[in-house]
Amino acid sequence: MIGIDLWTTNSLVSVLESGNPVLLPNALGERSTPSVVRLTTQGQLLVGRAARNQLAVAPDRTLAEIKRQMGSTEAIKLGDRSYTATELSSFVLMSLKEDAERYLGQPVVEAVITVTAYFTDAQRQATREAGLLAGLKVERILNEPTAAALAYGLEHISPPAGRRRCRSPGRHRVRIARRA
Repeated sequence: MIGIDLWTTNSLVSVLESGNPVLLPNALGERSTPSVVRLTTQGQLLVGRAARNQLAVAPDRTLAEIKRQMGSTEAIKLGDRSYTATELSSFVLMSLKEDAERYLGQPVVEAVITVTAYFTDAQRQATREAGLLAGLKVERILNEPTAAALAYGLEHISPPAGRRRCRSPGRHRVRIARRA
């Protein structure tokens, strides 16, 4: 299970290692990947820094801030091809998935994705569909503030009296259980 923070400008991917979150590097060794997609004149799709570096010289073949168009059915032209925002977002998610697989040395099929709190239901559904297109089963879409509150709470809030925290094996979910 990976966690993906799908930002407007950059995106991040993480995993839990020994109970601690770890940001994973992309193929360039960077911890964040620009949320930018470019279609080269040869028809190759570039994602991340390579795409962002071409934004100024090939704006008709490059798109940044894909997230702002999520949930829209409007076609987005890159060169001579048309894509939906969902498809373009899936390319960013696929790149992050590949980075995680390279780091972990095994296939990744499940993810939790954080999005901005103002996302509509249509934008959330489009994000879920982008995950599916990228080969991910999206277990949950979380608001960024909710994810932050959960992370803070897990570290700083004691369980109620008579209860303890325990992690479910293989799921990275936390539940509160009564002591026997």
